[in-house]
Amino acid sequence: MNLDYFRVLAQYNQWANRRVYDACAQLADTEYSRPRAAFFKSIHGTLNHLLVGDRVWLARIAETESGISGLDQILYDTFAALRAAREAEDLRVIATVDAMPPKRLDDDLAYRQIVQPGGMRRTPMRLVLAHMFNHQTHHRGQVHDQLTQTLIAPPSLDLIFYLRERGM
Repeated sequence: MNLDYFRVLAQYNQWANRRVYDACAQLADTEYSRPRAAFFKSIHGTLNHLLVGDRVWLARIAETESGISGLDQILYDTFAALRAAREAEDLRVIATVDAMPPKRLDDDLAYRQIVQPGGMRRTPMRLVLAHMFNHQTHHRGQVHDQLTQTLIAPPSLDLIFYLRERGM
């Protein structure tokens, strides 16, 4: 895994998020916020969690505080506000990966856990980035499933479709 690999994942992440948000934009607010049998309780809750996760990891990478107090924290109450924040965060993810020196992939990232406050961890940066993008894929899959419970067809999110669109 080198930085080019993670640059592709950062661009794919943005592409997939746009597709998910485009589908969700077709839902009525009641359907979008409807309680569902999902870990984060709704499409909105799951999309909020995705943003929470990225903000936590990007803050750790930048060695700053995220301001996040819980993994189920609702950062934005409306779809429009959450979408605008997601678009800005995707640009931040891309910029973070693009600016990362190649040697940093070999370094450990030391960070404090949210789930077990006070607990310190060390993880190689390449695995932090792999986790961050895998986390996005995992929870976008949950939103995809929740969309199947509506009248809106969920979009194709496979990485291979992104690569083909880009001629890769």
